[in-house]
Amino acid sequence: IEKLQITSKCRCIVYSLIRLSKKKTKKRCFFIHTNGSQKWMYGGLHSNMLLQYVAWVTYPVVLITFSAGFTQILAPQAVGSGIPEMKTILRGVVLKEYLTFKTFVAKVIGLTCALGSGMPLGKEGPFVHVASLCAALLSKFMALFGGIYMVRCRNTEMLSAACAVGVGCCFAAPIGGVLFSIEVTSTFFAVRNYWRGFFAATFSAFIFRVLAVWNKDEETITALFKTRFRLDFPFDLQELPAFAVLGITSGFGGALYVYLNRIIVESMRKQKTINKFLLKKRLVYPAVVTLLISTLTFPPGFGQFMAGQLTQHESLVLLFDNQTWYKQGVAEEFVYSSHVPQAWKHPQVSVFITLLLFIVMKFWMSAVATTMPVPCGAFMPVFLIGAAFGRLVGESMAAVFPDGIHTDSTVYPIVPGGYAVVGAAALSGAVTHTVSTAVIVFELTGQISHILPVMIAVILANAVAQSLQPSLYDSIIRIQKLPYLPELGWGQEKYNIRVEDIMVRDVRYITLSSSYRDLQEALITGQLKTLALVESKESMILLGSMERSQLQSLLSQQLSRARRLEYLRERAQDNGTHVPTFPQDSPPRTGRGVRFLIAEWEEQQLEEAVNFNNCKIDPAPFQLVERTSLHKTHTIFSLLGLDHAYVTSTGRLVGVVSLKELRKAIEGSVTVTGVKVRPPLASFRDSGNSSSVSEVTELHKLWSRHRSLPLPREPNLPDLDDQTEQPSEGSLVNETECTELSSQNSPLHTDDQSELRYADATPQEDYLAQLPCDCTHPLKDGGSEAVGEQSPAPMEKVVSEGSPSPSKGQPE
Repeated sequence: IEKLQITSKCRCIVYSLIRLSKKKTKKRCFFIHTNGSQKWMYGGLHSNMLLQYVAWVTYPVVLITFSAGFTQILAPQAVGSGIPEMKTILRGVVLKEYLTFKTFVAKVIGLTCALGSGMPLGKEGPFVHVASLCAALLSKFMALFGGIYMVRCRNTEMLSAACAVGVGCCFAAPIGGVLFSIEVTSTFFAVRNYWRGFFAATFSAFIFRVLAVWNKDEETITALFKTRFRLDFPFDLQELPAFAVLGITSGFGGALYVYLNRIIVESMRKQKTINKFLLKKRLVYPAVVTLLISTLTFPPGFGQFMAGQLTQHESLVLLFDNQTWYKQGVAEEFVYSSHVPQAWKHPQVSVFITLLLFIVMKFWMSAVATTMPVPCGAFMPVFLIGAAFGRLVGESMAAVFPDGIHTDSTVYPIVPGGYAVVGAAALSGAVTHTVSTAVIVFELTGQISHILPVMIAVILANAVAQSLQPSLYDSIIRIQKLPYLPELGWGQEKYNIRVEDIMVRDVRYITLSSSYRDLQEALITGQLKTLALVESKESMILLGSMERSQLQSLLSQQLSRARRLEYLRERAQDNGTHVPTFPQDSPPRTGRGVRFLIAEWEEQQLEEAVNFNNCKIDPAPFQLVERTSLHKTHTIFSLLGLDHAYVTSTGRLVGVVSLKELRKAIEGSVTVTGVKVRPPLASFRDSGNSSSVSEVTELHKLWSRHRSLPLPREPNLPDLDDQTEQPSEGSLVNETECTELSSQNSPLHTDDQSELRYADATPQEDYLAQLPCDCTHPLKDGGSEAVGEQSPAPMEKVVSEGSPSPSKGQPE
């Protein structure tokens, strides 16, 4: 009997699959609105509810688990939306492995499985990331042929156009895609990229809709969610207050959504036990979340009260319906006619309760689902929730005014679908802090009849949401601790702060008279990306800045293997002995006497003054005057994409300010390890203690003193064919290798350190081991304690003679 039952069930599954393939059961099947694969699995087991539940739950759990595991193994950078990372990259920050081919494969496959699971997840952010990946990979490929694609500044322009392509092909909305990409990724946008963005987005949307026609999904190229609202009188003037209230309420809802999403992530991180468990078992969290959501949306269960069998696309099509669900027969004059969808109609519950449950359940489900470690976005779920909320308001208006609003003896019925369109644009705009969602809605529906209500609602929703919470993408940037620069806001006290109130005064620098030992200590004790070059420790005149790779190259050339062997040969010739030649890849085995000679020679070489003539020096690093206001500093950093700037007073280096200090000043956060912001107007109170000598007199003195000062020349850009001086053959670490090591081994970022820190924080022993030395270094023999562990002692060793060491809690 059991075998017969199993055989009959399998036969039922196959038969249901055949019926669905022939498309003959769309009028009879209760499960026609579910996902394609879930459709036949769920419908084929209609005789047993337990097996229906297992089939309904297993499918999304397997897909989400596979998506999370595949993404984690191949490229963890593919997790999440992608828009926050692209916003950071377009600002000039290099995020490692975010634009590689592995990330592209993981993003595409992971997103396909995540969307196919039927979870309340979006695709707009991942589409933007995928388009940016394509642009980056194409740029690398075209760079092989030379030309303009070899210019690095063109990569940013390509990525800007790619962001517009991602939104354009996601909704078939090229105009809204360009505007939306500008709003969410750029603080300042180059107008020259405007035409390029429209060009790329238009063709991407065209190809997207043409493929739908070729796939027989559409008869012709049309809007994605085409509506048929009345054109002669779409809404009454007396309905505008209702649209305004809808926009204000959507603003509060958008702020609540962002807050809820952030609280979920932060609460899980604060629970150390749960956090450690989820780090070890990374697939448990997405599986549990998917199981919970699938259980609640099970159609015979609680899902029957919230249209759980509908997909996002089908829900939007029904929510934009221009007929009134609450009372039939009102909209008979409309061209488009349809019955009340069975998914929204329940014999025991009214349509208002169904819509309310749909909004509440989808609200927290989407906020939780977007925290899963899979490629996903949040725009479409929020868009759907806004449409449902607008539909609820529209149905309520239709219930209050069943015969419509009377105007000049003419009765026009309420159109709830118009409220759904307005609600979708308002809530999505409130969550993302964008106004371009209005344009996206017009392109999605193919009608602009509700342009005025949509704009009013979106503007009011943005005004409310921006005053309460950051946008969803800025919130994710803060959660992931990506380098960012927040807006100044409306607080008047922030405009009284100056750079000298927030700058780091203990600056590491090198002088023209610095020795190679100073460079070695700077490389060992600090992790700065660049070091300031000053005239001397007494004058502190800023001459320029040098990158860490340049300092590594100078030190490697000074202590190169070839120079060491040459020194040994000279000593051998003086003593009448013979020194054999050793291959470069194997160190010579020497006795203690030779080791002592090499150690003595290295000590002599480290005491020599550095020759800066053959290294690249930036003679004009970004500088700010100490009295520069915070508002002007914020504008300069945002416009130029800076990560740090030196602070000078009459040409003297007095401090440095980075993104971290700006963030702390804007957000008003004072921590133990942070920079304490001085009280407002402290600069003016300190002006009485300054020297009576005017700045003009000081500048004249500096000019007269530096007229004959020999400054290090700035060499021309390196030419691959003609180089005046190459590192010696025996050098283990040349300039190119140092640059590659510094770019490849650097992690993304650290929050507890200043953005000025060099990303490649190599341990001291590892760095000393990499130095071209075949003997045991004195620092490793006699001073192992100072090198082996990071104690305050080596930090006090000054980079240049007399340079102050950073105080406790201050970034280097």
